[in-house]
Amino acid sequence: MARVAAPLSATGKQSTHPVDEVLPLPKLALYGFQHVLAFYAGAVIVPIIVGGALGLSTEQLVYLINADLFTCGIASIIQAWGIGRIGARLPLIQGVTFTAVSPMIAIGLGAGGGTAGLLVIYGAVITAGIATFAFAWLPPKAFRMIMRLFPPVVTGTVITVLGIVLIPVGLNDAAGGLGSPDFGDPKHFAYAGGTMLFILVLMKLGRPFLNSISILLGLVGGTAVAFLLGDAKFGDVSNSDWIGITTPFYYGAPKFEWFPIVLMLIVMLITMVETTGDTYAVGDIVGKDIDSETVARALRADGAATALGGVLNSFPYVAFAENVGLVRMTKVKSRFVVVAAGVFMILLGMIPKAAAIVAAVPHGVLGGAATVMFAMVALAGIQTLAKVDLKEEKNALVVGVSLAFALLPATVPVLFKDHMDADLSSLLNSGVTLGATAAIVLNLIFNGLGKDDAHGAPQADAPKADAVQADAVQVDAPKADAPQADAPKADAPKADAAVSDGEATAAIPAQSGEGEPAPAPTA
Repeated sequence: MARVAAPLSATGKQSTHPVDEVLPLPKLALYGFQHVLAFYAGAVIVPIIVGGALGLSTEQLVYLINADLFTCGIASIIQAWGIGRIGARLPLIQGVTFTAVSPMIAIGLGAGGGTAGLLVIYGAVITAGIATFAFAWLPPKAFRMIMRLFPPVVTGTVITVLGIVLIPVGLNDAAGGLGSPDFGDPKHFAYAGGTMLFILVLMKLGRPFLNSISILLGLVGGTAVAFLLGDAKFGDVSNSDWIGITTPFYYGAPKFEWFPIVLMLIVMLITMVETTGDTYAVGDIVGKDIDSETVARALRADGAATALGGVLNSFPYVAFAENVGLVRMTKVKSRFVVVAAGVFMILLGMIPKAAAIVAAVPHGVLGGAATVMFAMVALAGIQTLAKVDLKEEKNALVVGVSLAFALLPATVPVLFKDHMDADLSSLLNSGVTLGATAAIVLNLIFNGLGKDDAHGAPQADAPKADAVQADAVQVDAPKADAPQADAPKADAPKADAAVSDGEATAAIPAQSGEGEPAPAPTA
């Protein structure tokens, strides 16, 4: 993969904060805290949803949130700082993957719910983390061969499926939370609608910083309104400690059962696809070459963090796409900013009162924010599919049939509840599992193995070709034609200087549906 030019700042100059630069402490703290703000809502939603579904007490839920934040901080430091050949050394924030939400709820409820369900989840998480870590140490040739299973048509379908399957989870919370005595009460929808409207207004304003924290501000605003109307209770905050340390196996020794382990291994297979895409995306943003070894180091960090998460009472970890977008918006590319964010998360994970406040967010408010977030996850998948030639019938079949499989558990739940063995149901009763498996298998049937190394950097960077097409309208023909001849990189900033800051990146040829480079843009 050719090295790409770094994005330009608003003044037309390249960013002064390259990936390996250690910024002054005040800037590290400010930029790191901004990452935490952008990340916080997504970080705490997973333990809230899983803990609520398993029927955990408020005290147990508070501990679960603290454990998640604490482990997120450690995982992000491992990924950004790097330990030997573990960690991509890129500005990648690590967070609990949404992919695992439905499978973990199925595993936990199948084990009886409560802390008993958590112990079975943790046994599966630890095992899957170790397996992922071991997988990423495969010889380079074998590793590249396996990663060829995941071209954009597969990764885009998986991410789209993930968003579609999670949207009902947000809508159930918007209705008051499954199992609540007033489920469906219009007041819950009012809180959800108000929260969504507030978030959308913030997004409409178009301010980059407000965009990055719109979900968090929506949660805060919605909860404040609910508190004034008497529907948000903060009594448990005063009962929570100021300082609390996450200890290994707080809920008890993990239990290892083979069906939950198989299910979690499938989850980690999907998260590997997510992390691979995010690694290539952030590599493009910071102007750093991404090869199979970099992807392998990123996946090793995922595996190590996931295994650690099972020990420290948390869940599987993945590179967070939300924060990749923040790096693009701010142009602050130093990986040490993420290290600073990791330190902040560790500190927050040691303050139970902060987690108690989060646990008091009403279901309606949480549902409104979660629905927006999950819809954006689906959109990210659609954006990835935009790189694929869907006019090609083979690719269209992979996407369409996989989406159909993903909707099966929600559409015909009786098949899994009444006509399937309980263990098999816990494995298959997940739209993410069925959709992802269908996408991988169908792609192999119709398209075979991809022709590119691993995920193929050009595939991940396909949208940049559009940026050059836009450039061609604004600059003279020789510069627009430069990408055709694979001109020296020094020419890239000249063409980019004519466009806006957000699109000022060098071009990499897009991939066609068959994995071959698409024709270079012309004037």
